[in-house]
Amino acid sequence: MNFKLLLKLIPLILIGLLALSLRLYKIDSPVLDWHSFRQADTASVTREYVKNGVDLLHPKYHDLSNIQSGQDNPEGYRMVEFPIINGLLATIIRTFPNLDLVTLSRFSSVLASLITLAAIYYLGYTWSGKTVGVIAAIVFATLPFAIYYSRAILPEPYLLATSTTAIACFQYWLITKRWWSYVLTFLLLGLSFLLKPFAVFLAPVFLGLLIAERNNLKLLQWLAIAGLSLSIVPLFLWRDWIQNFPTGIPVSDWLYNGNGIRLRPAWFRWLIWERVTKLFLGYTSIVFLPLSIIYPKNKELLVYSCWWGGIVAFMIVFATGNVQHDYYQNLMLPVLALSLGRGMTILARALSKKLLPLLSWVIVIILYLVGVSISWMQVRGFYNINHWEYQRVGKVADELLPADALVIAPAMGDTMFLYQTNRRGWPLGFDIDQKISAGATHYVTTSKDDEANELKAKYTIIKESDEYVIIDLTKKKS
Repeated sequence: MNFKLLLKLIPLILIGLLALSLRLYKIDSPVLDWHSFRQADTASVTREYVKNGVDLLHPKYHDLSNIQSGQDNPEGYRMVEFPIINGLLATIIRTFPNLDLVTLSRFSSVLASLITLAAIYYLGYTWSGKTVGVIAAIVFATLPFAIYYSRAILPEPYLLATSTTAIACFQYWLITKRWWSYVLTFLLLGLSFLLKPFAVFLAPVFLGLLIAERNNLKLLQWLAIAGLSLSIVPLFLWRDWIQNFPTGIPVSDWLYNGNGIRLRPAWFRWLIWERVTKLFLGYTSIVFLPLSIIYPKNKELLVYSCWWGGIVAFMIVFATGNVQHDYYQNLMLPVLALSLGRGMTILARALSKKLLPLLSWVIVIILYLVGVSISWMQVRGFYNINHWEYQRVGKVADELLPADALVIAPAMGDTMFLYQTNRRGWPLGFDIDQKISAGATHYVTTSKDDEANELKAKYTIIKESDEYVIIDLTKKKS
């Protein structure tokens, strides 16, 4: 490798090592932390592939109930994002069976986040200078919210990696006109669409970069339009394919404005105050955002505005989804990091006109660190596990039950308990006879409620303790 290039990359390498070390915190934590419902569902697709072989066109998971799609799902289809990541992870585990699925899945998300970090560094460096690139990368590396979701078992880390890298490749193509970067741009963008259709809201960034390009504009426009058109084709094909499996498609209409919150005071409060100001930035770091729009170059103003415009449009269109799921705001993390990097740089330079440059940066760093500390006070709770008993009981069930058992594991509809049993089934009780008719073979619970007591009186108990009871629904008591 060219020594000068290596020297230039030293800051990025050091920031990457910092980001990696922070993201290894509780990397082996079971899927019982914040948003464990969604994480368990994602991880179970990988697990089903490990057990039964990889079939990308027919992804299945552990939940056979009608909770998500409104229809009974006896085959356990899971028709959401294209399961290429699940397939890759499952292939690795099938090749190296001793690897732990949860730890590998979390670590894979971490690696994806490091790719995002490198793309942020490049974009900040290219658009606003080396200082902004370095600080933006540091922000993404150290924001507590970004750290937590960079090791979560969700599509979001891969969405950020593919979409942000696609933007970086597109910028590189506009500068160098190298065709490999053009092809890679739209391959990555196509993968982004398959991982999460939300990536379409990043289209304004490409438009802004294209407009900012002054040379060969007409030719570049046609090439960009052609690339965008081709990159979205796989999404349409996938969405058309999954219509053949309606039982595996979660109901999603409510994500738009199911509770009528769009642009109402509560919408502004939750997204601008509770999430961006409080949760992400810990109050003090919010001062850098308005500063980031001061004295921009024409290209900076255009590109940053287009990026933020896409994010705001996303939050308006999917109003209820954004309010109810904080992980939806992962989509804004790259532009948030870039904007903070620029705002911090501008404030430090402004203060240096009256103070020593070192002192100016000390003030900026203190403001940021205070924000990180306050943010961490809230995000640290995301790592908490409130139901360790689910893991303990799940292990017992996994040891005792047949591999093909279909389990009822009531947890108010949350699949995190069902996931711990390493079996497919239902995350909710009620209508037990119907579930038995659908194939349910065992009932596992940590709640000694009326339903559990009735089943204990009627069916054979496999094992019981003060903490749990496991019941065989195939054997009635005489």
